[in-house]
Amino acid sequence: MSGNEMKYIQEAFDTNWIAPLGTNVDKFEEEMCEYVGVDHALALSSGTAGIHLALKYYGVGPGDYVFCSDLTFAGSCNPILYQYANPVFIDSEPETWNMSPIALEKAFEWAKTENKMPKAVIIVDLYGQSADYDQLLPICKKYGVPVIEDAAEALGATYKGKKCGTFGDISIFSFNGNKIITTSGGGMVVSNDEEAIKKMRFWSTQSREATRHYEHKEVGYNYRMSNICAGIGRGQLELLESRIFTKKSIFENYNNKFENNPIELMPISDKGTPNYWLSVLTIKSDYPVTTEQILLQLEKENIEARPVWKPMHMQNLFEECSFFSHNNNELPCVSQILFETGICLPSGSTLKGTEQDTIIQLIKVLY
Repeated sequence: MSGNEMKYIQEAFDTNWIAPLGTNVDKFEEEMCEYVGVDHALALSSGTAGIHLALKYYGVGPGDYVFCSDLTFAGSCNPILYQYANPVFIDSEPETWNMSPIALEKAFEWAKTENKMPKAVIIVDLYGQSADYDQLLPICKKYGVPVIEDAAEALGATYKGKKCGTFGDISIFSFNGNKIITTSGGGMVVSNDEEAIKKMRFWSTQSREATRHYEHKEVGYNYRMSNICAGIGRGQLELLESRIFTKKSIFENYNNKFENNPIELMPISDKGTPNYWLSVLTIKSDYPVTTEQILLQLEKENIEARPVWKPMHMQNLFEECSFFSHNNNELPCVSQILFETGICLPSGSTLKGTEQDTIIQLIKVLY
């Protein structure tokens, strides 16, 4: 916590607005618009809820297809199943670990041939780094398919000077407890499409019609953010830039200390600036130690680290879904290699230098 959250929480209590509306909700939406550089925002209970509403807005329904980044958290693609549609997963590129333009073009060529054109493409900004939108957006535009930018992990990151969250027709952020700023649980949809935000706002409040009594003509959802959570978010947003600076320092320390070792940190694209949400390493192919050995080594000292996201096409839930690789359909694909060789290191903004040095030494003694 920054120390400023209680001021906004107290305002909510003083004004007796605890419900999913109130000054904090309104102000948090306005402040996010100003920070990101978009016209409209909608504060929700989660980023996943935002993706769900975006898919609904684009008319995704039973039997439809939606393209999605393969290397991501399940929250990116579970909403596709909420709408009884079919996910199609797109491999990563080595340069950013984000969606591969080569694989995306392959998927569109397949969709055109098979008459399975997607209703939307969900592009994830993975681990706080922007996807390569100069390559991806023209492909989607060529086929006339809208883009949902899943910037859940990338608040504060940029691509060619523009903030993440401005590249999708509709974009989402997450404020879950593990994100760079948190509302304890929550998310935000942002867009320059006023009608989209207006419609999603309606759905997110149980689709209640503007009548004196409770009238409902459409299916709705209980997706709005509480005034308390929004107050936490306002206090957190004030320290976002300093938190990015801290996260960058942690990343650079890992990167410097592992230099000339059989370990590499996640590549940083020269087309933008990440928010360094997580520091992620990969083991070089000639390294005899496995990711499991490193995880167990840290675990012995009560230090938590985790593997990179397991690709969605490798999950039992999605094993029947189509997948398009970055390479010539050779296995393992890029996302699988990253999963098998990658570890998310402790990266919290309160991580002390001595604690980080301990982590580094515990890993180094293995080789």
